[in-house]
Amino acid sequence: MRLALGIEYDGSGFCGWQTQPAGCAVQDRLEAACSSIAGVPVSTICAGRTDAGVHALGQVVHFDCDIERPLSAWVRGVNALLPSAMAVTWAQPVAGDFHARFSAISRTYRYMLLNNAVRPAADHGRIGWFHAPLNLERMRAAAANLIGEHDFSAFRAAECQAKSPVRTLHAVSVSSSGPCFVFEFRANAFLHHMVRNIVGSLVYVGKGKHPPEWMKEVLLGRDRSRAAPTFDASGLYLLDVEYESRWSIPAPRLREPQLAFAASD
Repeated sequence: MRLALGIEYDGSGFCGWQTQPAGCAVQDRLEAACSSIAGVPVSTICAGRTDAGVHALGQVVHFDCDIERPLSAWVRGVNALLPSAMAVTWAQPVAGDFHARFSAISRTYRYMLLNNAVRPAADHGRIGWFHAPLNLERMRAAAANLIGEHDFSAFRAAECQAKSPVRTLHAVSVSSSGPCFVFEFRANAFLHHMVRNIVGSLVYVGKGKHPPEWMKEVLLGRDRSRAAPTFDASGLYLLDVEYESRWSIPAPRLREPQLAFAASD
């Protein structure tokens, strides 16, 4: 039997999604908990492998297990064995040809950025930070250049293992609320560090280092060295993974991350 789970986690205390010899990854903790419930080893596959420090509100995983357990065991039972920074939000059986990664139509990432002269303390690890004033309209104009199917080599990490740098960015938005800027990206798939590299380049435009048209020049140049450095992982959230309706995958419990600074706005 194949099962799918919805997962959310605060990534600040983990060394990323993918299993590591030290056992410090989200996958390590999830598989250990699921294996304990099943009584046999469980191996999971996720929709998107997040880096160290990156969070998720709508991660989806699947695994195969022939041991019968009530669905509540895969939610409340597994959660009882997980660290407090992780939780299974739902569990359901799926068809044997469902694949958390390859069946996905799109993924949506959100980057939360505090634009303030002083770095955050209470929200450390949960939000990015930039000290100099940023211009919203300049960043919006720059981001518009990225929509569509492109070769995103300019925003691809050197260690990226994707076979092709071509991705389709379906939508991108930049908004602000008080001192916080919110960058949201929906694409068929993402390259390693793609969102963080794009955010860094948008910040360059927002602070006035480059005009909005520079973003298109960098994209078309396909040269990683021309774009901005990779931005901090703290503000990045895997928000949602979209599937065809035939899979009946529940939508994530979308909500704003609860940040301390918002309470005083």
